[in-house]
Amino acid sequence: MLKHILAIAITLILAQAVSATGGGTSSTPLSGSYPIVLSHGILGFDDTQGLAGGLIKYWGGMDSYLRSQGVPVLTPGKTAMAGLATRAQQQKDQINTWMAANGYTKVHIIGHSQGGLDSRYMISNLSMATKVSTFTSLNAVHRGTPVADIALAVIPSWLQPSFGVVVNLIGKLIYKSSQDVITMAKSLTTGSMATFNTNTPNKSGVKYFSYGSKITVPDLIQHPLMGVLYPITWAGGVFNGQGGANDGVVPFTSQKWGTWKGEPSYGILTTGIDHLEATNCANGGSLWYDVNGYFLKMATNAKSNQ
Repeated sequence: MLKHILAIAITLILAQAVSATGGGTSSTPLSGSYPIVLSHGILGFDDTQGLAGGLIKYWGGMDSYLRSQGVPVLTPGKTAMAGLATRAQQQKDQINTWMAANGYTKVHIIGHSQGGLDSRYMISNLSMATKVSTFTSLNAVHRGTPVADIALAVIPSWLQPSFGVVVNLIGKLIYKSSQDVITMAKSLTTGSMATFNTNTPNKSGVKYFSYGSKITVPDLIQHPLMGVLYPITWAGGVFNGQGGANDGVVPFTSQKWGTWKGEPSYGILTTGIDHLEATNCANGGSLWYDVNGYFLKMATNAKSNQ
């Protein structure tokens, strides 16, 4: 009996010690993690406000889910259509304000699509390496997308300024701020990204990881928008040597940077995970795979490497 009582007492003491040191519990596995920044891609927005009166969420509730697992989360808003330098500076300012207000010393960043490039630029070129513990990209455009190459090739150079004016005006009506679609498109071409990668090396002290996905069958039921763009990206990817596999807008080979961590798991009836489903945009991903589990996997990996 005495042995049993001592065993129970020791167990309770150890449990209290783990709790006191911020080791986390099974209900909040991310307790003790550095805060997480979710960096959106093109046409994105801050999910504290959302789009269409808050009805559309870029991250589809993944920020709230990660908070429920024990970690603070920021979803900084940036100009929806702009170049990398502009968006990176906007992101830096918001992160620094957030960190200062809460006394945070470092953060983990998960960047989707162009958000991955904004974050790499910010880390390497805007003196943020000491404030970032890990960088995780999600379906990011590390080696460019043929969609940008094709779009700029189809639109004659003399017409691009006029085209930009029209699209920027529409963007301003939607996002209530000035846009720059041509600069955005030029920053995502395969040629521009080759130069970007040379000028934006990984920084020591920051660990780099990447996750991504692809469409296996471009059906318009599971992929109503990305299924339309899939054949364009496939053809462009094959032509420029990136390969045909893609998520609708980004070649699979372009999504890999740092330590590649793979794709999400899904059942045989799911025809791959497209570019928007990867973030659960407008809750579109949760219809087809375990988005919560996928984001918890990314966040857990970041925590274990901080």
